[in-house]
Amino acid sequence: MQVPGATRTARQAEPSRAVLDVVIVGAGQAGLATGYHLAQRRLRFAIVDSVSELGHSWRVRWDSLRLFTPAQYDGLPGMPFPAAADTYPGKEEVADYLEAYAARFALPVMLNTRVEHVDHDPAPDGLFRVATSQGTLWARQVVVATGPFQRPIVPRLSSAFDAAVTQTHSSEYRNPAQLRAGKTVVVGAGNSGVQIALELSRTREVHLAVGTRQKAVPQRPLGRDLFWWLTKTGLIKRPVTSPIAAWFRKRGGDLIIGTTWAEINAAGITVRNRLTAANRRTAEFGDGSVLEDVDTVVWATGFGSSYAWLDIPDVWDGAQVHHTRGRTRVPGLWFVGLPWQHTRGSALLGVVGDDAAWVAEHIVARAHAGERV
Repeated sequence: MQVPGATRTARQAEPSRAVLDVVIVGAGQAGLATGYHLAQRRLRFAIVDSVSELGHSWRVRWDSLRLFTPAQYDGLPGMPFPAAADTYPGKEEVADYLEAYAARFALPVMLNTRVEHVDHDPAPDGLFRVATSQGTLWARQVVVATGPFQRPIVPRLSSAFDAAVTQTHSSEYRNPAQLRAGKTVVVGAGNSGVQIALELSRTREVHLAVGTRQKAVPQRPLGRDLFWWLTKTGLIKRPVTSPIAAWFRKRGGDLIIGTTWAEINAAGITVRNRLTAANRRTAEFGDGSVLEDVDTVVWATGFGSSYAWLDIPDVWDGAQVHHTRGRTRVPGLWFVGLPWQHTRGSALLGVVGDDAAWVAEHIVARAHAGERV
């Protein structure tokens, strides 16, 4: 597949009865980066996604969201991020970049195309059947690039709050104006929870429920951005099998980047123990303390994966994907964009291209091996 010159919009692919070399499920950063490498190697492929516009998953996040990674570390393969070094792009800039990226390399993207079912019969031809809302696609190989943010997780105890309490997941939060004024509990103290709590604290009383207090690191230690240090030392790309990666994962979770616990306290946010129970408008925490007259709860409790449409055994057990750097136990089925797929940076905008290149290289090798049979 030859890569044309820059175009104003991504080429819109159409369902076809012809057999494709590859179908990529997901047109986010992982899918587009994989598509770039497959296009460079002239394979016939399509990228399918249920959304109506590229960059959708970024556009629907909260208004003030900015990347923690400076612009010079945010580019996908073949196209630097178009912003000044040491600036931190907002969500709309990221979405616009993904749209421009697909257009520049004329990637064959099928939008408004929901994948409903994928299965595979090893015999006689070993093809994958990808049933979509726009028809069925057939492919010799499939890449799942749907990313880590698929199914918002809201604990069951949310149902114990009274209907008068406004509740929203961080995936639905946009700005303070959408929420009821008054006492607000933000549940979850990862980067999203901390950012949202800080923003809300400017206009209301905020309580931050913390399960495990993550380590907080400054954005620019010793005058250099954190990602300069991670890149310079190679830590961002150390493989998951390395001792340092195993140590970091054992300590648990993500770092809180750019905000210290002292700043959280200075903002007037009350840091509480884990939320353990609720009763109408009362919240109870792990240390036995309670908060009455709660008005709003924001669940910054993360996301789970969902591959109900993937009807292929030995890949997804309901909790995790079984793979080695994106290669599954099923020949021809791959993943790109998983957290810790190969390194700490595997799911990051500026690093996902490394795994995409590795997977594409092995896809091409398998395709060429098949041609020789």
